[in-house]
Amino acid sequence: MPSTTTSPELTVPDVTVGAKPRVLSGIQPTADSFHFGNYLGALRQWVDLQREYQPFFFIADLHAITVEQDPKVLRERTLRAAAQLVAMGIDPARSAIFVQSQIPAHAQLGWVLQCLTGFGEARRMTQFKDKSAKGGEGASSVGLFTYPVLQAADILLYRPHYVPVGEDQRQHLELTRDLAQRFNHRYKKTFRLPEPYILKATAKITDLQEPTAKMSKSSSSPAGIVELLDDPQVNAKKIRSAVTDSGSEIRFDPDEKPGISNLLTIYSALSDRTVTDIEEEYAGRGYGELKGDLAELVVDFVTPFRDRALELLEDQQHLMDILETGRRQAAAIAEVTLRDVFQRVGFAAPARSTGL
Repeated sequence: MPSTTTSPELTVPDVTVGAKPRVLSGIQPTADSFHFGNYLGALRQWVDLQREYQPFFFIADLHAITVEQDPKVLRERTLRAAAQLVAMGIDPARSAIFVQSQIPAHAQLGWVLQCLTGFGEARRMTQFKDKSAKGGEGASSVGLFTYPVLQAADILLYRPHYVPVGEDQRQHLELTRDLAQRFNHRYKKTFRLPEPYILKATAKITDLQEPTAKMSKSSSSPAGIVELLDDPQVNAKKIRSAVTDSGSEIRFDPDEKPGISNLLTIYSALSDRTVTDIEEEYAGRGYGELKGDLAELVVDFVTPFRDRALELLEDQQHLMDILETGRRQAAAIAEVTLRDVFQRVGFAAPARSTGL
């Protein structure tokens, strides 16, 4: 049962003033736990952004329902995502952590931008093609089709300087910039054109059982994925049971030795050591030694993360306070942007403000 302990009051920093440039990113609450693929590949770099930027990190539950979701599970996963963001080092005093659906301006700006987006332009988005391929385009929701436009609204609403992107998101950021320019030209300059924040060379983590495929919640088998909220000893067993390659030499070669290369990548990411350094340490030693040492490293890493996330989930009032603080921070900016958009589009102003 969640704790009823009274949480300390969280203050809302003044997000309208400050020299730090804004960055924005989000993650969908479509799994019970973050896994090594998304955490080591991108999420952990969000923590570093807090040093030099003013971050806005949101849980993208509107995007999540582009495919069918169990309402109870979606609500639980939203809280689990928030707990894990805090557990991994996102500081609510320095970053706004909020839930997308709690800011109505996301959907409202999304509609305005849909009216500026050509059908063919939206149809060319590769992510829709990929995600609709399995069930067929006719079975896909309109929400999935317009997903990139809502994503553009997510970004432009906060007028960020930078958006952290991986290679698979470049096309969506290009659409975002195109829509911003289109709005600015048709009406009045309103939106900043966000620049891509290129993440440092990210760790490309693959499936422990099929090391030629990426580690993915939707496609990996349970034995092939390391989930951060799993029992640490379960994850250690998965590492020790990971598929390796023919031969016995421990060297990084994704083409010839994808299994060992994946383990070396994980080892490097967790230890902050270079792959070359690790190769030298294990020269002349067997796969079993590497896997055993890596299993211990995984346990040492996962245990405090898991403990902190579960602690937060036990005190759900404190977690909700964090999200409410983030909502207020985000709304303070989103409402100003939306007001400017509505005025420039020509919508009649309300009789009076309803506040945040």
